[in-house]
Amino acid sequence: MTDVEQRYADGEETPLLGYAALATTFAAGAGAFTVTAWRRGVRLPDSVPAWDVVLLGTATFKASRLLTKDKVTSFLRAPFTRRQREGNANEVMDAGRGTGLRRAVGDLISCPFCTSAWVAGGLVGTYAVAPRAGRLVCAGLSAVVVSDWMQYAWSLTAQKAEA
Repeated sequence: MTDVEQRYADGEETPLLGYAALATTFAAGAGAFTVTAWRRGVRLPDSVPAWDVVLLGTATFKASRLLTKDKVTSFLRAPFTRRQREGNANEVMDAGRGTGLRRAVGDLISCPFCTSAWVAGGLVGTYAVAPRAGRLVCAGLSAVVVSDWMQYAWSLTAQKAEA
């Protein structure tokens, strides 16, 4: 373990090289997208309306929660994470396992804040090359957020009626 890794260790190995590999992968993907879009003559929008930013943000929120916390997507995380506990609303709390790149991927896909940058990159890329499709995907994910809030409201109403 290097001196820098020891300072981050806190009793556990911090996979700095794995994190660097993931950051490099993200940057390379963004770069490849940019070069491909430029070569194909994709004309990027001059501006993004505020409503589209809200739609992209809401969709990014929901997609990152689905990927990192949903029980049904556990099979995607299982090779890289271990279950810590059950959460609320059918969510689970996972943590990265293993060492090196495996642990770094586990840390990434168990953290909605970390995953949101990757999700936003994909959604913004879709929005840039196919705005109508991007908006449709974002609208679908945003509809799930509205549905979630309605489910919470219904549950609260049902709990008050039982009391």
